[in-house]
Amino acid sequence: MTQHLADRTEPTSPGAPSRPDWWRDAVIYQVYPRSFADGDGDGMGDLPGIRSRLPYLAELGVDAVWLSPFYASPQADAGYDVADYRAIDPMFGNLHDADALIRDAHDLGLRIIVDLVPNHSSDQHEWFQRALRQGPGSPLRDRYHFRPGKGPTGELPPNDWESIFGGPAWTRTRNPDGTPGEWYLHLFAPEQPDLNWDNPAVHDEFRSVLRFWLDMGVDGFRVDVAHGLIKAAGLPDMGHPGQLKLLGTDVLPFFDQDGVHEIYRSWRKILEEYPHQRIAVAEAWTPNADRTALYVRPDELHQAFNFHYLTTPWDATELRRVIDSSLDSMRPVGAPTTWVLSNHDVVRHRTRLGGSLERARAATLLMLALPGSAYLYQGEELGLPEVLDLPDEARQDPAFFRRGHHDDAAGDGQDGLRDGCRVPIPWTAQGSSYGFGDGGSWLPQPASWGKLSVAEQTGDPAATLELYRAALAIRREQPALGAGDRVEWLPTPPGVLAFRREGGTGPAVVCAVNTTGEPVELPEILTPGGSLLLASGPGHEGGTLAADTTVWWRE
Repeated sequence: MTQHLADRTEPTSPGAPSRPDWWRDAVIYQVYPRSFADGDGDGMGDLPGIRSRLPYLAELGVDAVWLSPFYASPQADAGYDVADYRAIDPMFGNLHDADALIRDAHDLGLRIIVDLVPNHSSDQHEWFQRALRQGPGSPLRDRYHFRPGKGPTGELPPNDWESIFGGPAWTRTRNPDGTPGEWYLHLFAPEQPDLNWDNPAVHDEFRSVLRFWLDMGVDGFRVDVAHGLIKAAGLPDMGHPGQLKLLGTDVLPFFDQDGVHEIYRSWRKILEEYPHQRIAVAEAWTPNADRTALYVRPDELHQAFNFHYLTTPWDATELRRVIDSSLDSMRPVGAPTTWVLSNHDVVRHRTRLGGSLERARAATLLMLALPGSAYLYQGEELGLPEVLDLPDEARQDPAFFRRGHHDDAAGDGQDGLRDGCRVPIPWTAQGSSYGFGDGGSWLPQPASWGKLSVAEQTGDPAATLELYRAALAIRREQPALGAGDRVEWLPTPPGVLAFRREGGTGPAVVCAVNTTGEPVELPEILTPGGSLLLASGPGHEGGTLAADTTVWWRE
């Protein structure tokens, strides 16, 4: 499709983050396009549907919207298998729809961040298809990891690496004459061959893709599998069996290799050529927070997801430890810490933290009081739980079919049950899809979700949606929330966290969190002497803090 663009529009509403370094304390809302809003009634979310709901996101009070992949794709892994990085998949719309969405978002004061998938392409990508047709020795094969197999006839994989989705990380090809051929590497599904970033053509292609979308007007990129682009020289064996976790302490020959950083230095130069502070965010699963910090040095990416926080249990001691280590690791490189509780790959935090809506609300207010940038996943503002009872025949996660049904306490997306957090969100109390669209929904929604819909919660002061709206409004009004890079911890009883935040010329703000299952008497130093700003639930009068409750007050 021929690209046609006028000058880029800039966020213009009063709430637009026009200040320098807007991204340092931004609240960014993740939209999973399949499941947000359906504009054409085919049961699948799309760009026109998202565009129609942008006013809702502006009213919610977020600063930016991150869109999961909408590129042309066979959808073997819900769009993370990209066949054309410069085209929109017809199920989501077209480039004109993307252009209109970006313009409308800017008019509403919202910035747009899009997913970029550089670790692998689809097996239907033109490069890969041509490499298969041309056979061994083709220069195009060097843009991926094609290798001869081991064994007398090459019948064994080139090494012992496993796919994150289960099974070997290698698939054998057929030569053009039909005989068994080389193997190719795929750290995820077989339909997602890994690109070879030792090849200069791959670098050139993605620099071009970055410019394409920056010229379209996007404000940044979320970089999928940012830690996986470079593989250890020679692709050495792991040396031991056993499925690997995305978040672990092992040094892996295919993750978090030092060579990735030169790639991101070159990308940062491109981002800085454009006005209005375009950014890039790393999805980097690393062994520790110090390794994550390497991705956000001043000449690399701007932010990195804090998965160590996401996986922390609802425990005051553990939360304080991870908050401190996260802030300490980012401070030397001058990058903001990010905080996230849910996304499209993990069990929704309401369920993951024990199923209590009260606890989920308390966790959100804790997160939003921390210094740095916060990420929200669509539907968490409605208090949606994980859908745990989807029938097997309805599931579409490719890992489900490769690994089968089993429990995964970590909830890290490797269990094949990611569909539970991807069920389309409810907008109205009635209808075949609770306002998602006119043609049902691609995954079945629970019958109880009408009561959790946007329409039912709007205007109800006790509703989770109104709690989020109030929290985001206060966060903007109070300079002490979100800003800076440190917290001042205050003395508390066991099971309670409390800290003081200062920022700008405004008053200090205190946040207190009770992670226990019982009310707690606060020491005199924590008895609110100023004005209450917000509480995640009732039961905070006087010097008592209710179970699973967070309170903000202004000194």
